[in-house]
Amino acid sequence: MNEKLKIKISIGGRVYPLSINGEAEEEGMRKAANKINALVDKFEQNYAVSDKQDVLAMCALQFASQVEIQDINESEDTKEATKKISAINKKLDALLK
Repeated sequence: MNEKLKIKISIGGRVYPLSINGEAEEEGMRKAANKINALVDKFEQNYAVSDKQDVLAMCALQFASQVEIQDINESEDTKEATKKISAINKKLDALLK
């Protein structure tokens, strides 16, 4: 039941064989590869980059920065929500006394 699926993913013109756990993981890997390839194409069209490794590094930075920015935003949202909940709790405590 836990058999590994073997697939091949193409990124930046190179094929990578992968062993994955299931169809959901396969779909995720293929979507990720498509996003990477689209970003590679965009960078190659918009910038004079001669080395594929430089393009892939720019892609990695783009995706990693998106994750970090999202984490920062979620952290700020959490802080704001915590402040609001704390204020509500104080008001409730005052009303219940």
